[in-house]
Amino acid sequence: MKARIIQIGNSQGVRIPKVLLEQSGLNDEVELKVQNQEIVIRSLKKTRQGWADAFKKMSKAGDDELLDEETLSSQSNWDENEWSW
Repeated sequence: MKARIIQIGNSQGVRIPKVLLEQSGLNDEVELKVQNQEIVIRSLKKTRQGWADAFKKMSKAGDDELLDEETLSSQSNWDENEWSW
């Protein structure tokens, strides 16, 4: 599909047909990036999007335990003995 670059105020832009917006799932905010001399438009993803669900799944699977043996076996006194302000 071809489109023309048009003047929009002091900037320029491209009108994106509704059908392309629907197919792409783009909505209110997007991220623009130049990559290999092309302009890439991506959905703006929220930081840590989906993390809460991933943590719930980990907890149900029992995969949310500490891996550091020292921390698991005893209380560390590093804060009291080594840390200084």
